[in-house]
Formats: sequence, structure tokens, C-alpha cells
Amino acid sequence: MPNNLAQHLRLMLVTDDRLLAGRDPVDLARQAVQGGVTAVQLRLKAMAPRELLALARRLRKAIEVLVIVNDRPDVAAAAGLGVHLGPDDLAVELAKRIMPPGTLIGASVGSADEARGALDADYWGVGPWRVTDTKADAGSSLGAEGFRRIVALSGGRPCLAIGGVRPEDVPAVLAAGGAGVAVVSGILGAADIEAAARRYAAMLA
Repeated sequence: MPNNLAQHLRLMLVTDDRLLAGRDPVDLARQAVQGGVTAVQLRLKAMAPRELLALARRLRKAIEVLVIVNDRPDVAAAAGLGVHLGPDDLAVELAKRIMPPGTLIGASVGSADEARGALDADYWGVGPWRVTDTKADAGSSLGAEGFRRIVALSGGRPCLAIGGVRPEDVPAVLAAGGAGVAVVSGILGAADIEAAARRYAAMLA
């Protein structure tokens, strides 16, 4: 696990099958990193495990920021990467036991109940900040106050706001105790990936 984890997680790009639209995830990640992205979460639900593993390994070699695999501890372990788990995935406590020592483990948290199941995680992705169409099962929006309440349960671990976060939301996220933001469509949905990432990075600077 890297030192100063919060700094490494400041601006996370989360990939999405639909938004990739046939484009190369590695090329898009490179552009995003040029714009200031500090971590990439590989979330590709439709990709077969072997293909996902090959992509994870290629991405790890291509960029010099944290790469985290969503949902698949097996793929993450095989690639030597961290893993991000949702409430319906393998329990964080079990993942901690089976993953190699020191593996970075993140958890999605959207309620106090989910927070209790994520106390073994190294960081939390907290959301949705607002309603988003990139994750249909994300639940109702938390807003700044809901986000703040969950951060208060985190025990000091870094919390990233996710779900429809716009660059202009960043000051409110930071004021509510967030370490940074995780972004899907705000970057991948833009015509210029690097410029979109730079807008978030500028607000986080």
C-alpha cells in the first residue's frame, strides 16, 4: 500500500463499459493521467476475466498511478493490484484474509449499514453524491450532508465522493471531509479526456 494514500486517491478515474464505446481504456487512462488523475479503477462488468486480467497488466505498465480492479479479487491478485468491492461483492473482511498482505482494498459505502461492513477497507468510495446513470443500483443521492455523515463513520480512512460529481462540487466534497473524488462520466463522457481531468485536478489543487 502506498504512503500518503489520500494523496494517491485524490482524483480517481473509474472506467465504464458503456462510456468506453470501443475505445482503448489504456489510451484513455494515459490521457486522464496527463490531466491530473492520480488513480484508475478498472470497472468493466462485461469483460471476461482473462481479458480483464490482460488489460489490468497492460494498464499497470502503461501508467505510473494507482490501478485498482473493481469487483474481482482474483483478477486483482493475479495482476498484483488493489481491489475495490461493493456491498454485494466478496465481503471486505474475507478479501483481507485471502489477498496478498498489503493489498489495497477499497469499499463502496452509501449508508451506515454499508459502513459497518467496510471497516476493514483502506478507503471508501462514498455515494452517490447525486443521482447518476452510470450505476443504476447506486441508490438515492447523499448530497453534501449525507456524505459528511458517512465520512464521520470512516475512522479517518480516505473517503472519495462518487456519483455524478462535477468539478464545481469539489470544494463541497473537501469541506465535508472528503479526500477527493472518483469520476466516471465527468471525464470519460467528455470530448477531451485530458482537459476534463484537468478541470477536476485544478479544483483539487
